[in-house]
Amino acid sequence: MSLADTELPPTAEVPRRPRGRPRKTADERDDGNRRRELVAGAARLFRQQGFAATSTRDIAAAVGMRSGSPFYHFESKEALLGAVMLEGMQGALRRQQAALAGLPPGAPPRERLRVLMRNHFDVLLGPDSDFIPVMLYEWRSLNTAQRGEVNQLKDRYEGDWVPELEALHAQGQLGADPALARLMIFGALNWSAQWYVPPSGRSAKARARVSLDELTESALKLFLKEPA
Repeated sequence: MSLADTELPPTAEVPRRPRGRPRKTADERDDGNRRRELVAGAARLFRQQGFAATSTRDIAAAVGMRSGSPFYHFESKEALLGAVMLEGMQGALRRQQAALAGLPPGAPPRERLRVLMRNHFDVLLGPDSDFIPVMLYEWRSLNTAQRGEVNQLKDRYEGDWVPELEALHAQGQLGADPALARLMIFGALNWSAQWYVPPSGRSAKARARVSLDELTESALKLFLKEPA
């Protein structure tokens, strides 16, 4: 009898392996959500109380965790501080790039700077805006490696402003040296996190309060001359 005459048993069908990355389990998705809650809660407390005065127990309580649970995600409070700044800058960079991508091709430099300023005010003063004040006041608490990572993102973020400032300087709308102007603009805009109060209704107390759009227009007038 030859092998050709031998009847082989039917082969069990092997299920196809799905393409792409395997789906995350419910536990993995929950871990990611809890980590984001920790970063957001830590940013809020670091801003309100300061890094030194905030304990991991405080952070855990703020997000409804047990006191030791943050160490499942971060090895120390210092690592959590680094994540606040690093992930905050990553999110700010993504939002800035999306804002620029929404501009029509060939948008003039003044309009591009307006979009950059408006987005920066939203990063500074909008929802989930605690990380920049934390950066301003807790920078010294980072270690050297953390500072290097955050600085790389900050340089990319501010680098998007340079071509617009240089173009406006060439057009005569920006009187200062672009490199110096960039430092002064960020210094002025970032400080608004200390004094800005959003408008609430139209009461007499709200007269001095302005929207982020109005704040953007005021900043443009402060730093730029009107186009000829």
